[in-house]
Amino acid sequence: MTRSDLSQLHRRTPEEHLRRSDPVLRGIIDGIVRDGNQPALRPDPTAPPDPNMPTDRYGVLVRAIVSQNISNSASRSIYRRLTDRFDGHPPTPRELLDDDPGKLCQAVGLSRAKTASLRSLAEHIDSGDLDLERLHELPDDDVIAQLSAVKGIGTWTADMFLMFHLNRPDVLPVGDLGLRHAVEKAYGLSGPPGPAEMERIAEPWRPHRTLACLYLWQVAEATPQV
Repeated sequence: MTRSDLSQLHRRTPEEHLRRSDPVLRGIIDGIVRDGNQPALRPDPTAPPDPNMPTDRYGVLVRAIVSQNISNSASRSIYRRLTDRFDGHPPTPRELLDDDPGKLCQAVGLSRAKTASLRSLAEHIDSGDLDLERLHELPDDDVIAQLSAVKGIGTWTADMFLMFHLNRPDVLPVGDLGLRHAVEKAYGLSGPPGPAEMERIAEPWRPHRTLACLYLWQVAEATPQV
């Protein structure tokens, strides 16, 4: 790519880059923009706060662990019982470690695996192995490595954290089922694409793969609640 090409790329809006790079995305973006409903990474500052959707980094990870592999309504109910047990706030790492794991499972409705994951998160923070306030200083791969060291936090959760809470612009969550189905439908595939095919299709989207995912999720009505 020449210096002139790079200069033009930097002058384009992210949407314009995606429209020029991929004719399928062009049609999706034009339709959504025409309806005046463009996706956004950052929450609407005018919307009232949702007590079931924390915004601090620690609370976000606690909520993410609680919500794994269950419906949105079930996750809200369990998360509410968890915060009720700790006077209306997410338990601090020390509160989690001081609580009896068996009693926590029973009182809140958490599985033993998720209780172990919450305790692992608390241990990593309490020991200093995971410094949530410095994650924004790290490159994407290092953030994923640090978060994935916590039992029960996998690549998908780390990708969602990068996209929605660190606002990283070039993340591709190849394991997200909603995104895979959206790509399958938009690109006329015979089945949901695997990681390698997702990477191939998304290569022209760089460096704005996060935004491309938001448009695909929106058109498929499959945006994750994180």
